[in-house]
Amino acid sequence: MKLFDSHCHIDDKTYDDDLNQVIERAKNDGVSAMMVVGVDIKTSQKAIKIAQTFDHVITSVGFHPHDAVNCSKKNLDCLIDLAKNNSCVKAWGETGLDFNRMFSPAKDQEACFIAQLEIADTLDLPLIFHERDSDGRFYELLKSHGPKSRKGVVHCFSGSKKQMHQYLDLGYHIGITGILTIKKRGEYLRSIVPMIPNDKILIETDAPYLTPAPQKNKVRRNEPAFVKSVLLKLALIKEMDPKELSQIIFDNTRRFYNTEF
Repeated sequence: MKLFDSHCHIDDKTYDDDLNQVIERAKNDGVSAMMVVGVDIKTSQKAIKIAQTFDHVITSVGFHPHDAVNCSKKNLDCLIDLAKNNSCVKAWGETGLDFNRMFSPAKDQEACFIAQLEIADTLDLPLIFHERDSDGRFYELLKSHGPKSRKGVVHCFSGSKKQMHQYLDLGYHIGITGILTIKKRGEYLRSIVPMIPNDKILIETDAPYLTPAPQKNKVRRNEPAFVKSVLLKLALIKEMDPKELSQIIFDNTRRFYNTEF
């Protein structure tokens, strides 16, 4: 199988001591490409360094809603410079709204999100979206700001059937994580994932978070190699040959990020 981990955070300090081994394990399990996602200036810079070291790694830059309080024009300009001057930067994000933990006030999150939508449109970069407990506000902002031609993926989707169809109607991709493999937590997601057109699915680990089953019972830290478990569960649910589905999703991801892997 040929796999693309469309969203991971291997810039996290938990990989500082064994990043090479993590990359090698992923390769051995068929992960031919991966996207390392930035969530602020520091992580974006570190992700770029990783992408410059490994030729099958690409990256994004952006401000996560948790860090919206730091989303000043000066800091956004810094990310714009990173995007313009590093060919490994293939997307903008992770950006969006998170009204669950409220690490940044809602007004700051919304202003930061709208600013990043406009920047990504100007740079012609696809967007990596984060949404949690926004009670429809995320969708409202997407509908009211920006062109219909915008490319985006709702990463780590775990919402309702209605939300899923709203995002699909906007032309966005749906990112599926290891939640799909978890018996109780993933039950509802497994019931609606067959409704996602094959050409709109991306798979991801969100490593080091959301370790899938069966690895969840053995290790705490997720890593890109485990995206294979997401693919196998997805193929089982969709009643498809895993190799065929993996190639479809790999091609989806390659086109989405406009990369030649």
